[in-house]
Amino acid sequence: MALNGTLNPGKSASQTLALNMKLIAHHELGGFGGIGEGMGMSKTADGRRIMWLGHECAPKNFTAVDVTDPRNLKMIVQTELPHNKMRSNSLEVCGDLMVVAHQIRGEFGLTPAGFDLWDISKPDTPRKISHFDASGPHSLGVHCVWCVDGEYVHMSSGAPDFEPVNPKDHQFYRIIDIRNPSKPVEAGRWWYPGQRKGDAEPPVPRNPTFDSGYRPHNINVYPQRPDRAYVAYIDGGVVILDISDKSRPREISRFNYSPPYNGFTHTVMPLFSKNLLIVTDECTNDNGKDWPKLAWVFDARNEKNLVPISTLPLPPVEVFGKRGGRFGAHNLHENYPGPLSWRSDEIVVGTFFNGGVRAYDVTNPYQPKEIAYFVPGAPPLSPKGAIQMNDVFIDDRGLVFCGDRFTGGLYVLEMTV
Repeated sequence: MALNGTLNPGKSASQTLALNMKLIAHHELGGFGGIGEGMGMSKTADGRRIMWLGHECAPKNFTAVDVTDPRNLKMIVQTELPHNKMRSNSLEVCGDLMVVAHQIRGEFGLTPAGFDLWDISKPDTPRKISHFDASGPHSLGVHCVWCVDGEYVHMSSGAPDFEPVNPKDHQFYRIIDIRNPSKPVEAGRWWYPGQRKGDAEPPVPRNPTFDSGYRPHNINVYPQRPDRAYVAYIDGGVVILDISDKSRPREISRFNYSPPYNGFTHTVMPLFSKNLLIVTDECTNDNGKDWPKLAWVFDARNEKNLVPISTLPLPPVEVFGKRGGRFGAHNLHENYPGPLSWRSDEIVVGTFFNGGVRAYDVTNPYQPKEIAYFVPGAPPLSPKGAIQMNDVFIDDRGLVFCGDRFTGGLYVLEMTV
């Protein structure tokens, strides 16, 4: 093992790399590892801790794992999707309420497409409360959901009445009122000017090299600023919206650095005490084809004039780009503002596909320092021949939960910094 998580060029992806992180448990989820971008934790009345996991692809919908004893993981529920042309890539847990996104894979107009609300107060027997329908002739449903107050779901979604200029731009920002969980209703919406057919603005410009589309991915809203939505708009870059009136979201600022960079802005996470944004771009191509896909640090003291000031340092693409599958930024532990979530404005933790899970000290935002990482060896039967670490959640005990995109399942780590 070398410093900074690098490999000798001749070493295979079966090599495990670690610095200040150690594996304490691993669960393959009954052979259906495939963890998407949905990880959330609930706590039962009798004190059990349950980790809820959305799946990257069919046939599984969501899985629940009892993580009360993190060294003795117990899978308690695993549910099925209605058909193989959909997935439940994203979910959110807020108390005893869970939101599960449903997205169609590659064929517009199919159902079910939208999200389900679940009562998870009895995690061994979760109960579906309702379904919000987002299907339509130009919709693939809901890709990503965010819910921190149990009242509103902020999501990247299509709709039956939304037709984009370009079919790659099929999702936009929708706010759904779930205060009556039996009858969710739309409260507001916003899309990138020029994205929709009939817009007064000209059609959005396309990235000439990697055209991934103009649509939101993660949309983050925090109790520190409930009037702001921090939106990662894929090829549209960073967008900050004023949502003090949820029926009429209003643009505060946009910052787009694609081109010359390769697009796919994935997450915009504010560090409020430091007036910073951590912004990730998702790697979507194997073998370093779309490199660089970076995690950026933005100065956000003036939210109308965002300034990138550094990036989180990564090991060399010349090595990791050849390790198998994707290598580059993806998800962050998003400082979820719940009682079971660890939060820090000093340490940022993210997943980097075959680069594993990595932690950075951003005390000096101009010179972030890598302080820990864990890169598991290739899971058995992995179609990419390497780990593809997809998402990460850190609980209030400081335990790091992370999941592989394909066959690896759930990993539980201790971080010793």
